[in-house]
Amino acid sequence: MFFTSTSSSNYERLEGGLGPGRTARMLAWKKFAIGAALLISVVWLFGPRSSIDLIPGSSLPGMDDDYPPVVPIPTKTTPLDPPEDEIDIHKTIIISPPSQTSFPTSPETDPDLLKTVHCTSPHSPTLPLVQYALMIDAGSTGSRIHIYKFHNCGPSPTFEYEVFRMIQPGLSSYAGLPTAAAESLDPLLDEAMTVVPESLRGCTPVAVKATAGLRLLGARQSDDILKAVHDHILSKYPFPFPDKDGVVIMDGKDEGVYAWITANYLLNTIRGDSPKDAPPYAVLDLGGGSTQIVFEPQFGDEKSDKGLKEGEHKYELEFGEAKRVLYQHSYLGYGLKSARESVHRVVQFMDSLRSSKNDANDRVRMIHNPCLAQGSVKEVKLPSGDGDTMTVTMTGSDVGNFEACNRILELVMAKDDVCELKPCSFNGVYQPSLLDAFPNGKILLLSYFYDRVTPLQLADSSPDHPQPPMSISTFATLAKRVCAGPTSWEQYWGTYPEVMEELEGRPEWCLDLSFQHALLVLGYEFGDDREVQLGKRIEGTELGWCLGATIAMVGGNLRCRV
Repeated sequence: MFFTSTSSSNYERLEGGLGPGRTARMLAWKKFAIGAALLISVVWLFGPRSSIDLIPGSSLPGMDDDYPPVVPIPTKTTPLDPPEDEIDIHKTIIISPPSQTSFPTSPETDPDLLKTVHCTSPHSPTLPLVQYALMIDAGSTGSRIHIYKFHNCGPSPTFEYEVFRMIQPGLSSYAGLPTAAAESLDPLLDEAMTVVPESLRGCTPVAVKATAGLRLLGARQSDDILKAVHDHILSKYPFPFPDKDGVVIMDGKDEGVYAWITANYLLNTIRGDSPKDAPPYAVLDLGGGSTQIVFEPQFGDEKSDKGLKEGEHKYELEFGEAKRVLYQHSYLGYGLKSARESVHRVVQFMDSLRSSKNDANDRVRMIHNPCLAQGSVKEVKLPSGDGDTMTVTMTGSDVGNFEACNRILELVMAKDDVCELKPCSFNGVYQPSLLDAFPNGKILLLSYFYDRVTPLQLADSSPDHPQPPMSISTFATLAKRVCAGPTSWEQYWGTYPEVMEELEGRPEWCLDLSFQHALLVLGYEFGDDREVQLGKRIEGTELGWCLGATIAMVGGNLRCRV
């Protein structure tokens, strides 16, 4: 049996932030404190700085002794942030674990879709031998279906392979057109009809989970679309919905926990056949607008459900015979793109204190930004005081460097924010100390963590498996090299044109790496010597919430009897 639940019934959705009551209490104080800190920091930030020593040929900390030597990256690389509209939306993608070659990896290589090569009978007579499940991820830019095949040879469902397909646009593009929105999913469900055997379709559950994009339409329009999708699938297709949450807008906390389940399931730490001494990984995900952390805290002899304070951060999870109590939180406004905007606004504000209020050229003047690489220039759009948007030109000039950027990030991280429930990590959010509650556990970093670091490491490793462990100080080392500008780039990556092109086209890479280091060290209070791993895919499956949510769904009461 598998179920997930929150221990707080009064849960505020992700987009709600800290809640109006608390925000109102803190607003005036924060304005005063941050304003004072900024004024004090002007002289500090733009005063003399120590130089940065770059040692020719030096290697990254923690990466010298235990890993293969650096090898060239392939001559052709995929852009780190490919535009959504460049995805081949008509292509069906098969994703499967790279196991023994005798195991099926797709419907085409599966000798019998009704059976499995792993066993001839299920672990329990109450379970089906194989189970299919459908998960539709209704995102803001498109909808994606994941068609999963599981077998029940062990005490918990085991993933065999996945068929994936995507269409565009997303449901949120059909504002006021709920019927058209529902019908837009037909190509995805038609794909499922070709994959799932006819005799199993009636017990193959389907769920549609929309993310925040649909909520932006407003409650009435989004509810109309969700109802139309539910009714359309129910009337046209044989796939049943689970008992609850068949077609919903997903809570942010569920997204983080399901991503934790996906990663630890594929890493074989929470399966029924997982080694007893395999503790689960902490999963830290860095998106554009928010960052999430999920881990299982340990409190010595005290059980987690007693040691972890009550609140919306507490998540109880039961998988097989194991009960786990997780800590989770999504920091809205601390994603990579949000952090960039926060840094630029602080820099612009500090610059405005130094310039004349009556400067007619204020909207076009050059602003020195220590979080941009030396010698780089970037146009940045920022809100102006009159509610409009202004475009300012920022340059790393000769001021760009890791140490100065870190001073800005200390303000952005809000470490001195009011902490109502202690201990807090940053931004006034309760979190058990990772030094005490997760001192030796393994840490997996996802999404932008992976995208920013791995191209610069030049390691010959596959994205289908987590990267070798590295120390958090690697983020600082890379940030120093990137922030130092083209001369440094040429020294360390001059023979890799793809890397040089990326660095030249992204002046904020200095900011990105500096923020990631600040998030881990200043925010979560990891030591620089703490080891982490970067991940993008495991066993051929993209890391994210979909597989975890599907595992929860197939653990329900719906069973195939064939």
